[in-house]
Amino acid sequence: MPKPLAAARLAIKALAALGVAAYAAAALVTVGDVLGRQVGLPIIGVVDLVQLFVMAGTWLVMPHAFLAAAHVGVDFLISRLPRRARHALHVMAALVALVLLALMLWQGFATFETRTMFGDSSQQLGIPIAWYWYPLLLGLGLCLPGVMLWLVAALREASDE
Repeated sequence: MPKPLAAARLAIKALAALGVAAYAAAALVTVGDVLGRQVGLPIIGVVDLVQLFVMAGTWLVMPHAFLAAAHVGVDFLISRLPRRARHALHVMAALVALVLLALMLWQGFATFETRTMFGDSSQQLGIPIAWYWYPLLLGLGLCLPGVMLWLVAALREASDE
């Protein structure tokens, strides 16, 4: 595998691990708050923290879902198609995903600029709203190479016929 592809795969997997760690942090903060409330020591800003961790987890794991082709599919229909039609659909789906993700990234960045221009922050802890947007933009940005790697795999599979 060429070095840029290997580096992209490694970056996507590292961010996915970071996303899983963010989910774990959300769970730990929630459990810590529940236990803390039992003894009169709730975690201040638990909602802000959990929202930030879940947001980060979701968007940092997303590129790996594309890379692994682990997204939702209708396999029981596609598996009945001839091999060439299946490969053509995989390629077409990857191309559509690339276009949609590029549009989402473009519009996401425009919204990020607007939200940060006003200096928005979270309600309880005053966390700058940009912190919620950074994982979204990074995840969307890395979805593009994730889909490209998926497209390369689909094209290789189609050419192996």
